[in-house]
Amino acid sequence: MSFDYPALRIALLGVTLIAKPPLATAATLQERLEPCFACHGQNGQSTIQITPSLGAQQPEYTLVQLFMFREKLRTFEIMNTLAKSFTDDDLRAIADFIAQLPKPREPADAGDSERMQRARALAQKEHCDSCHNSDYSGRDNIPRIANQREDYLAKSLREYQNNSRPGYDGTMSEVLQPVTDAEIADLAYYLARFRK
Repeated sequence: MSFDYPALRIALLGVTLIAKPPLATAATLQERLEPCFACHGQNGQSTIQITPSLGAQQPEYTLVQLFMFREKLRTFEIMNTLAKSFTDDDLRAIADFIAQLPKPREPADAGDSERMQRARALAQKEHCDSCHNSDYSGRDNIPRIANQREDYLAKSLREYQNNSRPGYDGTMSEVLQPVTDAEIADLAYYLARFRK
């Protein structure tokens, strides 16, 4: 059986938006964020394909991403629609709330040791830990990537490489230019299973 994940997300979002009051009138922040959790998972732990986990994400990074969605500097219809009515205060409150959610869990599967070593060497060679920290928890406006969904990481890395995803500057695109698609797959595999 094949699922159309974008269509599923839109259907879930529609049900959630009808069932919950808009951000500006809901009683609590938790209730106001229910549309977010419909796709990104309860407590920010995504179970939907190519949808990032948000738990413990750096608040500055989240703030900028929400702003980009609101202003359509980053386009994804569901997010653009949700973010369009957010005030600057809403963006800050959401980013701060998300930062307090539990970080993504390490998967039970520690991964193939040879592949993990190969990807760790590539991550060190490309200095991924110099911006994202040695534990890949991120900092400031640089995202947490440790234990993020593997499919989402691979998609994001490919988009940075081909300049279809906007960044703050060209750093990610520049770093990823010499990286092969197989190496991108290895990096995503490694980061999704990262252990200190």
